Amino acid sequence: MDYFCSERVSGLAPSVIREILKFSSTPGMISFAAGNPAPEAFPVEDVRRITAEIFAQSPIDALQYSVTEGYPPLIETVSNYMQKKHDSVKSFDRIMITAGAQQVMELATKSLCNEGDTVICEAPTFIGSLNAFRSYNAHLCGIPMEDDGMDLAKLEDALKREKNVRFIYTIPNFQNPTGITMSLEKRKALYALAKQYGVLILEDNPYGEIRFEGENIPTIKSMDTDGIVIYAGSFSKVLSPGLRVGYAIAPQPLISKFTVCKQVSDVHTSILSEMIADKFMTECDFEGHLQKIRKIYKHKAHLMMDLMDSRMGGKVTYHKVQGGLFLWCSLPKEIDMMDFCTKAVHKNVALVPGNAFLIDEKDPCSAFRVNYSTPTDAQLEKGMEILGDLIQTF
Repeated sequence: MDYFCSERVSGLAPSVIREILKFSSTPGMISFAAGNPAPEAFPVEDVRRITAEIFAQSPIDALQYSVTEGYPPLIETVSNYMQKKHDSVKSFDRIMITAGAQQVMELATKSLCNEGDTVICEAPTFIGSLNAFRSYNAHLCGIPMEDDGMDLAKLEDALKREKNVRFIYTIPNFQNPTGITMSLEKRKALYALAKQYGVLILEDNPYGEIRFEGENIPTIKSMDTDGIVIYAGSFSKVLSPGLRVGYAIAPQPLISKFTVCKQVSDVHTSILSEMIADKFMTECDFEGHLQKIRKIYKHKAHLMMDLMDSRMGGKVTYHKVQGGLFLWCSLPKEIDMMDFCTKAVHKNVALVPGNAFLIDEKDPCSAFRVNYSTPTDAQLEKGMEILGDLIQTF
């Protein structure tokens, strides 16, 4: 029979990244396409011990229904941590535990946007968030990126021009896919513009804790004296993506609406995962763990950047990073990016085409994204050797 989908989802396409990740299981494939943490970064023994303790001490709590807002001890732990370290929980804020930070983007759009309302976002930006916005038929307005964050002149033009702007979406630290970090000056100016035009900010910060060089920059949420910033945090990059634990920090009226929307979505985040995250933060050396994974990613990032410099013969430019998981690489205009990525896959190296991160994937794009956290050192070296040989054929 014929199946008819709603207009809201009929235009949605599968995530390009998820489709490309299918190639990862191909024997011999070197995947620079994933955004997965390094396998050696997982605290396997701690999680094994914590899980055993939970089932020994409070198995019913771990297996029973729980409250939608989240496991209360974890909410308190996150609140204390984010306030003490980042000054990012205000008196008017509440915290909700979510199924990864991705759910914060979905709940924000579901709660705030009518069909046709505008979401302003960086261009390019994370495809998972773009699809969350698209799934509610939001109108997307992209703001080009500069070396220190989005172009604020173009942002103000958009705020003047666009109708029914519901929020500005930004990934200020080691942005996915570009790796760019927004400067302190731009964070302050972005906040001022949002306040001036009466628009919310959705600050997505999955990579902030894996800065391995340079100085930390205050979160936009730390500047929030007016209740206009929604902060999305995650345990995916610092503990485990498979646990699916993230959190939203936002003014209480917004969290109340997020709660209702989450109740009809998944009732609550996995309570076992929440309990594991809480015990890991309170009973283990969380700061020591962060230092360990920062060291891992610093090594891998510098190895890939060095290989990029030595293997690509100056034909590829990229933004040097001080944290995060990705490099954003630009080809010369005479090289067709999709042709390059396709030939790379045929040579067993998977890349993510840059147009996957565009508001309109049909727009011209000469960039691709590579990930350095997942491959081994040997795979980084072999994969960059293959790409270096490939680019010479163009």
